[in-house]
Amino acid sequence: MTIAPPAVLGIETSCDETAAAVLRGDRRILSSVVLSQVALHEVHGGVVPEIAARAHLDHCDEVVRRAVAESGVGWTGIGAVAATVGPGLIGGLVVGAMTGKAIALALGVPFLAINHLEGHALSPRLDPGVAFPYLLLLASGGHCQFLVVEDRGRYSRLGGTIDDAAGEAFDKTAKLLGLGYPGGPALERAAASGDPARFALPRPMAGRPGCDFSFSGLKTAMRHAVEALDGEPGARDVADLAASFQRAVADVVADRARNALRMAEERGVAPTALVVAGGVAANAEIRARLAAVGAGHGLELRAPPLRLCTDNAAMIAWAGVERLARGERDPLDAPARPRWPLDPRAA
Repeated sequence: MTIAPPAVLGIETSCDETAAAVLRGDRRILSSVVLSQVALHEVHGGVVPEIAARAHLDHCDEVVRRAVAESGVGWTGIGAVAATVGPGLIGGLVVGAMTGKAIALALGVPFLAINHLEGHALSPRLDPGVAFPYLLLLASGGHCQFLVVEDRGRYSRLGGTIDDAAGEAFDKTAKLLGLGYPGGPALERAAASGDPARFALPRPMAGRPGCDFSFSGLKTAMRHAVEALDGEPGARDVADLAASFQRAVADVVADRARNALRMAEERGVAPTALVVAGGVAANAEIRARLAAVGAGHGLELRAPPLRLCTDNAAMIAWAGVERLARGERDPLDAPARPRWPLDPRAA
């Protein structure tokens, strides 16, 4: 008789999605519920921490109940609880962490305090073909960095942004162009019909040694391009501006990825794949450029399914599965941490 691996309940509340998922150790996602707060924040053009925390408090219990009900395993089938405890907005982190701890205590099962970035970093391993070590570009609204993922819990950062993250630059540029929030998907849709060569935008850091990023200057250049137009930008202007911005980011990412691969090889790392994760990983042009860079080094580009690129609880549950398999668990007084780097040795 085959015994099914234990189911792990994952809870994610680090920013503006209230999410819960149940996942088995054999990588089967039994349920995944994500409640977006876009409608609450779009009027402000970005996430308001206090509003986000209150929304998590209002909806977290129901989202968790739905995930457990839809999983089919029931509360008695939950073998562990994994919750994001950092990094992120502290109010939301506290809501999710306390919910997870209470459930773990009530069920008498292990609690796992998960680093949100580790959730993204390990999410490509939901595909069993991604083996350690791999080179990861983690690119989202709050983070943009290259890491060598050596093993679960072992990360070496090669470079990161010195100012803004790529996702934040997409959101702010979309707001500048009047495309709404969240900006990344809206800007990509607008760029699809645009001319990426119309506006001459800078490629910050491209051609320099290392694999650090900088996007603040690109945002400034976009503002100047908009201001230089004769009046308010029309539909064609917006499409061309969006396409030019997206191409500039893709060029920078490709340049930085080539350097990151060389840096990894110089350190004696033989990556099994080039991996991209985080919300920006959903952008088709960036994925295509990274795939070309990887192919040039004999590596396949691997990424989570699109639904798992943005914040979700399935990746948190999977990080819990990986830790549980090594006999790890955390105390119920594990603190919420607004800052929590994957590689504490990096500057």
